[in-house]
Amino acid sequence: MTRTTRLVILLVAVVLLGTVGTGAVLHAAHRSSERDQQQAGGPPVRTGTVSLRPTAARQLLVRNLAWGSHRDEIATVPADRPQGPRTVSGVKCLRFHAAAGTGICLKAVHGSLVDTYRAVVLDSHLHELHHFPAAGIPSRARVSPSGHLVAWTVFVSGDSYAGTAFSTRTAIVDTRTWTIDDTLETFAVTKDGRPYRASDINVWGVTFADDARFYATLATGGRTYLVRGDVTTRTLTTLHQNVECPSLSPDGTRIAYKKRVPGASPDAPWRLYVLDLRSMAETATAEQRNIDDQALWADDSTLLYALPGDYGSDLWTVPADGTGRARRLMTSALAPAYLD
Repeated sequence: MTRTTRLVILLVAVVLLGTVGTGAVLHAAHRSSERDQQQAGGPPVRTGTVSLRPTAARQLLVRNLAWGSHRDEIATVPADRPQGPRTVSGVKCLRFHAAAGTGICLKAVHGSLVDTYRAVVLDSHLHELHHFPAAGIPSRARVSPSGHLVAWTVFVSGDSYAGTAFSTRTAIVDTRTWTIDDTLETFAVTKDGRPYRASDINVWGVTFADDARFYATLATGGRTYLVRGDVTTRTLTTLHQNVECPSLSPDGTRIAYKKRVPGASPDAPWRLYVLDLRSMAETATAEQRNIDDQALWADDSTLLYALPGDYGSDLWTVPADGTGRARRLMTSALAPAYLD
């Protein structure tokens, strides 16, 4: 064996040993991350295939907030076993929603000097179909029941709805044509039965009725209103005062929302209410804590929403009719969506 041959064999052996060592370290780090998560009391997490298509057993999708390498990934659990193991997707989102095989993912794009944000429309396999620049910090996201329209809200300035020093931008995209209305503030507003214009209008928190009609919050003059919107006529019409982050019930008859209540702290002003769209009667839910979320209807009688938890947020449920009591559904989770 020549000296050259021995050197080649030695170099190959070093490369192979390095590759094996690197793989072992990465595998150990992955296992260590999962063990750390379990030791911290987090929910069990496993990798696998996540789809936005409905299955025989109803699924619940969430943004996983459990500490570890899979934090912020979209995960799925059986809807009837929400505390069970989570299957994570590898797709990370700050805000998320899905319906009819379409997903909307608001995500950060990390730059060398500053982070920017992007709204990404996903197909049923969580693959990107299209993306749009987002003008600020992600706040709300919704998909229409058909999957044909997606909406998102970001903070252009500020990062909280509690005060008045903030500005939002809300966009709606038609996934059939990729036509975008990049700010709903350009829609014609009818307030109290009359055309209305003002420089301080903010619109946020879209919830869809169908592929034309939606509801949202409009703020102006220091007050908030529930508005009914129409993407075809590009109009917004006020319906009721003191409504924020509306969520339309599956049967289309009620709106769950955040209401500012007298006497509450300026930093924690909201309670969870339900508005009957026919009578405009308000019902306070049994949840007495401050709610800063756009609630989701788990079904026609139950609301799902986020509250602060040990790892960021937990998901809670409460009956929509004012009876019962609030109970925790999932720990370390945010931005839920049911696959029906």
